[in-house]
Parts: sequence; structure tokens; C-alpha cells
Amino acid sequence: MNISTRFPVAVHTLILLNISQPGTATSDFIASSVNTNPVVIRRITSMLGRANLVEAKAGIAGAKLKKPLSDITLLDVYKAVNVVGEGQLFAVHDNSSIKCEVGRHMHSTMTTILARAQQAMEQVLAQTTVADVAGDIAQLEGVVFPDYFMQPSL
Repeated sequence: MNISTRFPVAVHTLILLNISQPGTATSDFIASSVNTNPVVIRRITSMLGRANLVEAKAGIAGAKLKKPLSDITLLDVYKAVNVVGEGQLFAVHDNSSIKCEVGRHMHSTMTTILARAQQAMEQVLAQTTVADVAGDIAQLEGVVFPDYFMQPSL
């Protein structure tokens, strides 16, 4: 099972909004970078808006960040785009045979373990900001994003 691609696309979108000149990061522009349809970007931007991470207005080119990237954790983004519900990252089959000593206990045992795994993953996401991701990208590209790019374009 994969986590929805909405999550990395949302991070991608936030970074592009941050490093682009105001009004230039349109859904068409972002979609071309992500290699998807602009409608997908508009839906994700809308979700980010409901989470109070961006401000987007219909008919106006380019959304704006409402917070610096350093104040947005990957967990904020993960939750904003409704990747999975609380404790629902993993699924365990429900119909094991109660006549079997393994089947009788598989659901409760695995549910506990997988809930801890989801908590661990979410803890890592909570400790990582979108600015960290942008910094990693800048390092890989051999560029330095100017300080003003790391602030929201209000």
C-alpha cells in the first residue's frame, strides 16, 4: 500500500509557491513541474488553504503562503491533504478464523504494532519542516535559495 501522492505533491507545491515570484506559481506552472493536471494542483492547494497553510483566491494567479516554510512541518502537510486518518495508515484483515490460534489474535496484535509504526512515522514528519526539504533540494541542485525565498510571500 502506498501513501497518496497528494502528500509529496503538496510539499512540492509549497516549495514552488515559496521560491517563485508572487503571482507566477499558477496551477499550470506547478502542474508542469509536478507533471500532473492543473486540476490536481488546485484541489491540493484548496486542501492546503483549508489547513491555513496557503491563501488562494479563485481567478487570481498564484497562491500565497500564510507561514514561512520553517513553520510548516511535514506532518502539517500530511494532515492537510488527508493522506490517511488517525491510526489508518495500515489495514489488517478482519476475517481471520477464530478457530485458529493465530487467526484469533492476528488483528489485535498487528493493530497495536502498526499503530506504533504510524506514530513513529508521524513523529519524524513532525520534526521535519518543508524548509528542511527545500534546503535538501537546494543542496542537491548546488544552489542557495535567498533568505527572502524562505519567508512567505504575503
